[in-house]
Amino acid sequence: MKNLVALDLNSNKFEGQLPACIGNLTSLHILHLHNNGFEGTFPSSLFQALRSLVAVSLSDDNFNGSFSLSLLANHSNLQIFFMDCYNANLKLETENPPFIPSFQLRLLGIHNCTLVANSNKMPTFLLHQYDLLGLQLSHLSITGIFPSWLFTNNTELNYFSLANNWFTGPLELNSTSKLLQMQFFNVSSNPIKDEVPSHIGSFFPNLISLDMSSCSLRGSLPASIGEMTQLNDLDLSHNKLSGYLPQEFGLGSTQLRFLKLSSNNLSGPCLPVGSTFKYLLFVGLNNNNFKGNIPTGIINSTELRMLDLSANQLSGEIPSWIGNFQHMSYLILSKNSFTGSLPKSFCNLTRLTYPELSKNKFNGSLPSCLNMRLLKYLHLQSNQFTGPIPSTLANSPLLTLDFMNNNFSGQVPRLFSLLLNLRVLILKENKFSGSIPIDLCELKKINILDLSQNKLSGRIPYCLNDVAFGKTNAPRETNIGNFIVSWMTRASSYILNHSTYKVSLSESKDIFTLSRDQEVDFTTKSRHESYKGNILNFMSGLDLSGNQLTGEIPLQIGYLSTIHTLNLSKNDLEGPIPVSFSNLKQIESLDLSHNKLTGRIPAQLTQLYFLSIFSVAHNNLSGRIPDMKNQFSTFEPNSYEGNPFLCGPPLQKNCSSIDKLSRGNKQPHHSEDEDFLNIFLWTFAGAFGVFFLGVIIVLYFNPYFCNYILLESVLASYLYRWRHKRKTF
Repeated sequence: MKNLVALDLNSNKFEGQLPACIGNLTSLHILHLHNNGFEGTFPSSLFQALRSLVAVSLSDDNFNGSFSLSLLANHSNLQIFFMDCYNANLKLETENPPFIPSFQLRLLGIHNCTLVANSNKMPTFLLHQYDLLGLQLSHLSITGIFPSWLFTNNTELNYFSLANNWFTGPLELNSTSKLLQMQFFNVSSNPIKDEVPSHIGSFFPNLISLDMSSCSLRGSLPASIGEMTQLNDLDLSHNKLSGYLPQEFGLGSTQLRFLKLSSNNLSGPCLPVGSTFKYLLFVGLNNNNFKGNIPTGIINSTELRMLDLSANQLSGEIPSWIGNFQHMSYLILSKNSFTGSLPKSFCNLTRLTYPELSKNKFNGSLPSCLNMRLLKYLHLQSNQFTGPIPSTLANSPLLTLDFMNNNFSGQVPRLFSLLLNLRVLILKENKFSGSIPIDLCELKKINILDLSQNKLSGRIPYCLNDVAFGKTNAPRETNIGNFIVSWMTRASSYILNHSTYKVSLSESKDIFTLSRDQEVDFTTKSRHESYKGNILNFMSGLDLSGNQLTGEIPLQIGYLSTIHTLNLSKNDLEGPIPVSFSNLKQIESLDLSHNKLTGRIPAQLTQLYFLSIFSVAHNNLSGRIPDMKNQFSTFEPNSYEGNPFLCGPPLQKNCSSIDKLSRGNKQPHHSEDEDFLNIFLWTFAGAFGVFFLGVIIVLYFNPYFCNYILLESVLASYLYRWRHKRKTF
């Protein structure tokens, strides 16, 4: 097929080496090889033979070796070159040697490639390009000053991305020029360390997407942003911007769908007074210094999917118009000072997946009308909520539920046992009472169960052994560490005319996604920690501390072989430490302190090789502490304090006296507990003898009881009874 002009092998599963005979297709204009499994040395010889190429696309293959862009120097027809590298074995040389190209590119895209040593500078052949419509050089670790000259040379640029490199400022834009075709501008994740140019809005008046996140930008947001009347997506997050949002921004950029200004030092109202945004889908203003109420500027954006105002200084009540957002999936208001109860209109948010209201001052009861069939994450930590928990929550596919530090009371609701997909249940620091319902044993997929610091009583259900605590494949079944937010925006598509070989632009729609981590507080290893993101999929723990639980620790708890944290401290538990605890092979933190446990510490616990925190302090344990080997060699005396009959290292109290008694006994194999019992009985017998002798003397000198026969009878009777009881005991 020597007259073939287009060869498109895109997105197959071809393997092996690319046939060398493709080099014979000298009429080839289009070559697409991306998304396959080709391997072997990169076929550089192809580009020496195929001089008629107009469009080349290479990505996601398993080639090794190196490829130099200088091989393209004499390809005078080349208009499109795209290379996406995910294979670290293939190295890219941007120019070796430097060259003056014979082509004028319309589209150049190089992404995620490993550059050879001393090749991390801006390619000099770009100095000779004047017709670029699209330029992407991202994730390449290119260094140097921001190449503003590209805008002077290529006035028709539509798409521009230098994301994830090491470009520094100054960020200069020619104030006398305008790039009327520029729609997509992305310089995110570069240490630019400059201010946003004051005239950026007039320089890019038709911009659709502006991403300058994570650039260490300082200063305020310029008023000229309001001149971008077509702006759909604005991301200036993770910078050092300060000051108020300009009024012009709220009145001019009314087409916004995606707004992300999080993690800056911005202040004043969340949105400028008088803002009239109608099309917002995603709003991220978290981690700033905004004050005031929830902004009314979003009230007309009835298609809003996500609102994140967390970690600011906002106050007031949630307005009743919040119920207008019937498409809302994520409402994140945590770490503010919001007050009042949830309005009844909150029940209109039937598509909520993640309401995060933690660490505010909300009060009152939850609306009984809550019926959210898509609800997966419900976080109400550190508020003042009271009253019953709506039974309608049982209809939700909840994965995580956090009610920590509120005023919920009564018995632990049985409805929780109906949440069969639940992975995290935290009821810590409330006023729940009664026994732990055995219904909780139905929660087979639980990773974290925290019922600590309530008023729970009764025994620990032995059936908790049926709960997963990391035992299943749940982390692979359902990801609870983060969630994906998606939105649709305008985009440009590049079209190559197969007859004229000219590149043109057409507008289209594109779907973008954003990953957001969720966060859960849990106490482990004696520290109150926040677990965030994917680590939640692998953390497991049971905390029943700070209650009024009684009875013995069920030996079945010792078969939770994959649990990482177990805290039963500050209860009224009795009996021995189960020897079955030696099966807790993954345990890292075990706290049994402040109970009424008795007996010895099982020596088998020294087989717990991951145990880093261990405490049995303030119990009634006795005997010798297990040998200081493995992890037990790391525990300090405070792990054992408050047990007067424990002895041995690391305590200063030795066990020699007990050992001596044990060796001198007729039954040398008696335990130390039996030796202690013997000492107690002999001491009691001596004290009783002194008391009894005193009674005899009193009776003897009392004239009413001097009858010798009666005295002898009483004495014999008492001696007989004492001997009989001693033998029986």
